[in-house]
Amino acid sequence: MHSLTLKTVPKTDLGLPVNIDPQAIGAHRNFVRLLVSLFNEFKDSFAQLLILGIGSDRSTGDSLGPLVGHHLEGLLCRHQKVTVMGTLSRPVHALNLEETQNLLAKDFDSAAILAIDACLGQKNKVGYLEIGRGSILPGAAVQKKLPPVGDFYITGVVNVGGFLDALILQSTRLGVVFPLAQFISRGIFKAVSTTEWLSPL
Repeated sequence: MHSLTLKTVPKTDLGLPVNIDPQAIGAHRNFVRLLVSLFNEFKDSFAQLLILGIGSDRSTGDSLGPLVGHHLEGLLCRHQKVTVMGTLSRPVHALNLEETQNLLAKDFDSAAILAIDACLGQKNKVGYLEIGRGSILPGAAVQKKLPPVGDFYITGVVNVGGFLDALILQSTRLGVVFPLAQFISRGIFKAVSTTEWLSPL
């Protein structure tokens, strides 16, 4: 876990964590508003933003993070204070997460890390996302012990959890994961573009 997660960051009252239904009226606007507020919380403690998509391109349910990274890689290429890691072509997953975190601690110690990952949840929450402060534990849904990552996070509920979770992730419909990835990507791009300290020079 990179060292700067211990910095004191002034917090605003956003009621986090917040669950968002992307299909609800005003969901995109509310998502962008929350992200902008979070980005501005970090502006005095960090010099840049690193967006870390966690997951594998080899498992449909676990591909949310890499899909978001893939979408944002091109959209944010002009934003010098924003770095995207974890894409379809270069995923960050269980096998290389610790190596990636060592790299982050060495080369991105001035970056606030936004971690994005898929998760399993209750049936009535499939297709929802959660946004909150703090780290997430990648791999927890499939009983993998991986180091916590992130200063704040977005998780997307891609399927129902509870039994044979690894198999459930592999058989998750792309029709659930892809719209979530699009919603998250568009929201992040809009929020970054309207946050003064992250906007291109």
